Amino acid sequence: MDLEKLLADRLAPAFARVAGAPVDPVVRRSARADFQSDAALALARRLGRPPRAVAAEVLAHADLADVCRVTEVSGPGFVNLTVADDTLAELVLALATDPRLGVPVAAEPETVVVDYSAPNVAKEMHVGHLRSTVIGDAAARLLEWLGHRVLRANHLGDWGTPFGMLIEHLVDLGGAEAARTLSMGDLDSFYQAARGKFDADEAFRERSRRRVVALQGGDEATLRLWRLLVRQSERYFLTVYDLLDVTLTERDFHGESSYNDLLGPVVEDLDRLGLLRDSDGASCVFPPGQVGRDGEPLPLIVRKSDGGYGYPATDLAAIRHRTGTLGATRLLYVVGLPQRRHFDMVYAAAAQAGWLAAPARAEHVGFGSILGADGRMLRSRAGGSVKLVGLLEEAIARATALARQRNPELGEAEAAEVGRAVGIGAIKYADLSSDRHKDYVLDWERMLSLDGDTAPYLQYAYARIRSIFRRAGETAGPAAAISLAEPAERALALALVGFGTVVGEVADGLEFHQLTGYLYRLAAAFSSFYERCPVLRADGPVRDGRLVLCDLTARVLRQGLYVLGIRTPDRL
Repeated sequence: MDLEKLLADRLAPAFARVAGAPVDPVVRRSARADFQSDAALALARRLGRPPRAVAAEVLAHADLADVCRVTEVSGPGFVNLTVADDTLAELVLALATDPRLGVPVAAEPETVVVDYSAPNVAKEMHVGHLRSTVIGDAAARLLEWLGHRVLRANHLGDWGTPFGMLIEHLVDLGGAEAARTLSMGDLDSFYQAARGKFDADEAFRERSRRRVVALQGGDEATLRLWRLLVRQSERYFLTVYDLLDVTLTERDFHGESSYNDLLGPVVEDLDRLGLLRDSDGASCVFPPGQVGRDGEPLPLIVRKSDGGYGYPATDLAAIRHRTGTLGATRLLYVVGLPQRRHFDMVYAAAAQAGWLAAPARAEHVGFGSILGADGRMLRSRAGGSVKLVGLLEEAIARATALARQRNPELGEAEAAEVGRAVGIGAIKYADLSSDRHKDYVLDWERMLSLDGDTAPYLQYAYARIRSIFRRAGETAGPAAAISLAEPAERALALALVGFGTVVGEVADGLEFHQLTGYLYRLAAAFSSFYERCPVLRADGPVRDGRLVLCDLTARVLRQGLYVLGIRTPDRL
């Protein structure tokens, strides 16, 4: 049961009686009590009465005797609530037998499309792809666990004028045979060599332009080379996703090319609806409310003056397909914050066309950049983009070395497994524990620390609990009761019953730092409990109750970290 909701439900009738109308009690955790409501302050301003008097009257009418052991008015008019130990113990015991840990399946499941990662064919993935992939995967995992039908969409850049250049370079290298020999390390050099030839050789540029025409015209020989290039790139992407431990598969690849046949109908529909306007020879939509710095309406170019299509047309075709054909009602676009204006305009145009009508809605899940220690965009020593594989391998190597240092008895295979779990977990947690709207600094020492708000700290808390049960030689059985006589027991119990509330909030706003913050507080509460409350040396019923607290903590940590895409090794 959601304790915050329970308290809010008990306070709501009392607030309504005092106000003469419904009032949201706004119950939240408090440092001065278990929970606090400050709704009396706003209500007092509305009623023209002293806030403390309003708060006292609310408490006089509230039905809280069987839930709270202390209710009081504090400060300027806060309602402070301290939950009764019996109530808290009963909630913990209920959670201990609940396979969903107090998190219900969505009452009205939706079809959700999560658009994330989106690398470009014939280019290696770099650090700029990390945030989209990690945040998008966490969103997909969470919403799937809540019972929604989640469709992952990896919108590959696999079409457009650069492919004339790339295919022509492939022909120069031997065509299909050269494509089959391309490896991960060759993708960037392949692209750079093609670009170098395009920039320096007029004859090659002309051949590349003709190749684009052949590609777009459906020339089979050109398409065959293009498919080989796409397929080789997809194999490489899958190796990166496997290393990063995300849930994207080959079924989730949806290249720009897959929307080609839908672009013409998109333009025809927009024209039929009277939404297209000519602007310097280009066909444009002018979405309402979208203006430039000069106050003039901004055009969304659907078809360029040369007859070609750009990103807006593809994005509109995707929305039309996702809401119309797939029946999606929630579209999530996990893309960097600099693209916010573009997506605002696309969403507004799609709404004008009727392709994005209630209950369907689209959300830009934007994020900031990853910075180096100097506070600037993270770059390689040579000044280029940091390759994602290199970053992940460095994280694993650092974590493996730490694992061997801490546990010399670990075998090579086990140390490598722990190193991967800790290294990849550290990368993901550093990303997800930051407010996604802000930039963050990649700091190896902090990320891999066993102290503080890090993945290794949470993984260590989980491993410590597994160690308790290995030493006990048993699993947590049912307990008749849980004693909350010790403050550390009570603090851990309070942390545990808050999981459902946090998950609900994160599902709405996709602010994953709220979940990481909760998990860190839970691990810290367990650490205090572990230091102050002996488990295996406790007597009978107290021991049983503490084992239940341990097991429930491990389950919540494991589930919470799973949502974030982070593994929980039994030993650390």
